[in-house]
Amino acid sequence: MNLELHQLDLRYEKLRTRKPEVERKLVASLADIGQQVPVVVVQGAVPQQFILVDGYKRVRALRRLGQDLVAATCWDLSEAEALVLDRLMRTGEGATALEQGWLLHELAVRFELALEDLGRRFARSASWVSRRLALVEELPETIQEHVRRGELPGHAAMKHLVPLASAWWRPLPARVSPTARLASSTPPGATGCPLSASACSPRRCSCSKPATPSRRSPRTRAGS
Repeated sequence: MNLELHQLDLRYEKLRTRKPEVERKLVASLADIGQQVPVVVVQGAVPQQFILVDGYKRVRALRRLGQDLVAATCWDLSEAEALVLDRLMRTGEGATALEQGWLLHELAVRFELALEDLGRRFARSASWVSRRLALVEELPETIQEHVRRGELPGHAAMKHLVPLASAWWRPLPARVSPTARLASSTPPGATGCPLSASACSPRRCSCSKPATPSRRSPRTRAGS
């Protein structure tokens, strides 16, 4: 069937990373031979509205070409079932661990699926699901948005930024006082110091550690 682009609900666009070079080639292909593979949708809650499950690159390419219609096939499944099936059918297009985490997070939050249920649907363990969800929870949203737009490779974000974020915000032991917790969460160079107390000095670092008050007695005023 053919649908008008305004009939599509693009709520799951954020689950995929963009690849500018791939999309440029897709635009050229659609301009040359037209759309060959239909997008996948499921029926929305509103009549004549459909939720796009697969085909986000094709839809963006058609928009760039000024097209109003898209060929689509409608699956008679729920949103959750369609998302899982679409992911399982992508055997030739491997998703990054972060993309897997986005999908699992969406399924867990929107459809309230438990870790064990998610693991069963993807034939994975609950531990595998938990690790993917941790990626989404630990990586700052601003970094994730750069990955979505194709401005930062997903593997680079996971290799370098996730461990950094995890170490930075790791909870301190319960015996540490609230004051120490606040000081430990302050970035180096602001009010904290990356050096030890014995090594910190104005010559060795640029932290804003207050200067040690002078021990010399103030001069006695004349006549006092």
